[in-house]
Amino acid sequence: MSLKDQITEDMKTAMRAKDSERLGTIRLLLAACKQREVDERIVLDDAAVVSLVDKLIKQRKDSIEAFTKAARMDLADRETAEMKVLQTYLPQRMSADEVLVAVQAIVAELGASGPGDMGRVMGVVKTRLAGKAEMSAVSAAVKSALASPLT
Repeated sequence: MSLKDQITEDMKTAMRAKDSERLGTIRLLLAACKQREVDERIVLDDAAVVSLVDKLIKQRKDSIEAFTKAARMDLADRETAEMKVLQTYLPQRMSADEVLVAVQAIVAELGASGPGDMGRVMGVVKTRLAGKAEMSAVSAAVKSALASPLT
């Protein structure tokens, strides 16, 4: 069963359970999927759905930060609840140590050295670790790996 099919099934389950908060978030996710499919004239695979979920979670984090600064805890709580629902559709994330090991292996494989190779390394890292790790942590690991040579 694809991730999109799983999301659709979860929507039906939330409808039956009359779980309006979860249902609203799942509908929002499905609408974002449909919008991307229509805009790009493609059918989303699991990797594309995971990247879309990542994007929605990042939006929620930014909103939570803004609402917290504005002392709007009611809105921040709603965004937090939506973020928790969205996180259930992400695969298990890699730990910081696992990310660092994977990045170091890719840097060694490419023979990259120095900050000038950051773009080349990030291109490969993004394809291999997409959905498995948070890209901000990956970027920090790449900078670290390129700053300190493995010799």
